[in-house]
Amino acid sequence: MMSVHRAQSRYEGGDRAAGIESRHAFSFGSFYDPDNLRFGAVLACNEERLAPGAGFDEHPHSHTEIVTWVVEGELTHRDSAGHTRVVRAGDVQHLSAAAGVRHVERNDGETPLTFLQMWLAPLEAGGEPAYTVVPGIADSTPYALPAAGAMLHVRRLAPGERAAVPDAVRVYLHVVGGEVALGGEHLGPGDSARITGAEGLELRAERAAQVLVWELTG
Repeated sequence: MMSVHRAQSRYEGGDRAAGIESRHAFSFGSFYDPDNLRFGAVLACNEERLAPGAGFDEHPHSHTEIVTWVVEGELTHRDSAGHTRVVRAGDVQHLSAAAGVRHVERNDGETPLTFLQMWLAPLEAGGEPAYTVVPGIADSTPYALPAAGAMLHVRRLAPGERAAVPDAVRVYLHVVGGEVALGGEHLGPGDSARITGAEGLELRAERAAQVLVWELTG
């Protein structure tokens, strides 16, 4: 079973006056839809656009696995566990909030910043916060997130190229850029698909595309 969610259906948040534009694929903050709370372990999928000098001041998280994919620009991250890092396009950042951590996310560069941030529920609560950045993750090397029973796959496809969708209990798929065909559906930038019982599906790029795919065990 596959449910397609279009880019234009996302909730618009952020603060344009402060240089922050947000698009939320799930219920988030003041936006509450009881039929759109999560998909498997995935709690949030937020597209954030920050103007130069804009950002999110220090704020807390707990019991959440936070994975960030930088699309363009550079993201400056600082947290209460002592980590400071500039995360660049194509890098994967993973902050395990565990029992509690505070962090800051900013665009300290001179060009606009776009990133996709995904929140996943851990299988077990508690523990110590942890922070990891994988620079320039390759399509052939998925990022394993065992704390949430999940695996992140990156698909960069040339026009006409095909790629298999993992056979899994659940798959969450988000088109970062370009256009793809999937199971008879056309997906463009910002579109997503929530798939249950994925088996034998494949993506075909109609234009050069970049797609993030979460393989979920539950």
